[in-house]
Amino acid sequence: MIQLNSNLRIIDNSGAKIARCIKVLGKSSEASIGDVIVVSIRKAKPHKIIKAGEVHKAVIVYTKKNTKRSNGSYMKLGINAAVILNDKGLPYATRVLGIIPHEFRMTKFKKILSIAKKHL
Repeated sequence: MIQLNSNLRIIDNSGAKIARCIKVLGKSSEASIGDVIVVSIRKAKPHKIIKAGEVHKAVIVYTKKNTKRSNGSYMKLGINAAVILNDKGLPYATRVLGIIPHEFRMTKFKKILSIAKKHL
């Protein structure tokens, strides 16, 4: 679960490396896979589109907390990760450098599935 001030690793090629959650969008105060949050970029690569200190929206790709799947199994990954979104809700990046869970098929972020290397 991602909450206020949680640190996230950015797993796309937009230029951001680490972001911090500053707001969870939605009814709950915690966000899980597929939820949109507002992040502040803490570290970024030089000479890229996104700079450190900027505020963007992001979608959570995976969390450290156990996530129950529809078949009854649990998925647990070692990091909290997200993908940066633009104002239209599409990813800034042209590639996603990590594995995307198949729970994204039920969300509206089909573009993230299409630019990802692998599906989990």
